[in-house]
Amino acid sequence: MNNANRVFALIDVNNCYVSCERVFDPSLNNQPVIVLSNNDGCAVARSQEAKDLGIKMGVPVFQIKDIIHHNNVQVLSSNYALYAEMSRRFHSILSEFVGPGEQEIYSIDESFLELTAYSNKFDLSDYAQQMRERIWKWLGLPVCVGIGRTKTEAKIANHIAKKNAQFRGVCDLVSMDLINKEQIFGTIDVSEVWGVGRKHAKRLNDMNINTVHDLACTDPRNIKKLFSIVMARTVAELQGISCIEIEHTPPSKKQIVASRSFGTKVTDINDLREAISMYAQDACSRLRKENLLCGCITAFVQTNPFDTNVPFYSNAHTSTFSQPTDCVLDHVDRAVRMLNMLYRKDMKFKKCGVVLTCLEPKSSHIYDLLTDMEAIQRKENLMQALESVQIKFGKKKIAAGSCFLPDRNWSMSRDKLSRNPFKWGEMLEITK
Repeated sequence: MNNANRVFALIDVNNCYVSCERVFDPSLNNQPVIVLSNNDGCAVARSQEAKDLGIKMGVPVFQIKDIIHHNNVQVLSSNYALYAEMSRRFHSILSEFVGPGEQEIYSIDESFLELTAYSNKFDLSDYAQQMRERIWKWLGLPVCVGIGRTKTEAKIANHIAKKNAQFRGVCDLVSMDLINKEQIFGTIDVSEVWGVGRKHAKRLNDMNINTVHDLACTDPRNIKKLFSIVMARTVAELQGISCIEIEHTPPSKKQIVASRSFGTKVTDINDLREAISMYAQDACSRLRKENLLCGCITAFVQTNPFDTNVPFYSNAHTSTFSQPTDCVLDHVDRAVRMLNMLYRKDMKFKKCGVVLTCLEPKSSHIYDLLTDMEAIQRKENLMQALESVQIKFGKKKIAAGSCFLPDRNWSMSRDKLSRNPFKWGEMLEITK
């Protein structure tokens, strides 16, 4: 296929976390809303009304207390279970508009579609409006669609659709007049280009390349010499030559990290054992979903690096398994054993976690002749039984240890958590 005649679309949920919250709480509509990070620390999602008040992404909530108070900003804790389920439905709806292998789930709120096969059958702007309308009708989520000859162009088109209301949520650069396209590109900072980071943007500015149009007019061969082949591909994509394919399957993970900061400082080793046990179980659950085995596990702890009143302590320990495993009991046992070596009395710990490395596909692992295959099968039977209970009754109904009991000393602070209407106990009630 001619790479100059391909068509891609990027569909993105506007202010995803806030939009998900508004679906189930309409009182938040047209109000300034922010969603906070773990332990209610920083703003990680903002409604347009909150952005208009000058609230920046990632700002610590204590720095904007006055803005919140004087403008009645609605503040919410991150409801990850809610966002994950809405994301699953969002991507599922989009999959109905294309065939197998023509969708790439790029992030929780973004999806690439290849529309090359549909460009001669439909008006792509109308087709994109159908996507927006269905997602709005079925989920209540507002989305924007960018259409371009490459994935990089589709990204820029999505940015244009978000920033310019006259496009009604859809920007089609494929059918746009070239003069208009160049004019718009000339108003967009080069830092908005997909793959151009802050450091690269500064170097480009020093070369008098300040806008998307400037970058699109450069020679990819010169950019390759000065930067890298990746940046050269970006320039080629801005010139309409498709270099980045739709990824049908996500790349294999090189590591799995499970860690969160504590709601309060923790000093007791039993509390730390509970916490690291939960993180080991979370990491193992993700390991099994990816059908991987883990050959190496690292446990780490640290105190608050920003507390200047006490010495900072950070340490880690790594251990290898004699046989790669996906059994949760193996991971919990090894993590707790390493924690005993990392613990220091009278230290006020702020964070701990585990890192799984040496990952390999379970389907292709070859066991040696001395492996006790009956023991391997018993572990697999145990894991399947454990997972069947968690699927039916929820993951907090059964676990290794007491980590899922309520009100633990180390639990993450989520004082402003909304309900999760996808759970039986928190479903919405209809009253007269």
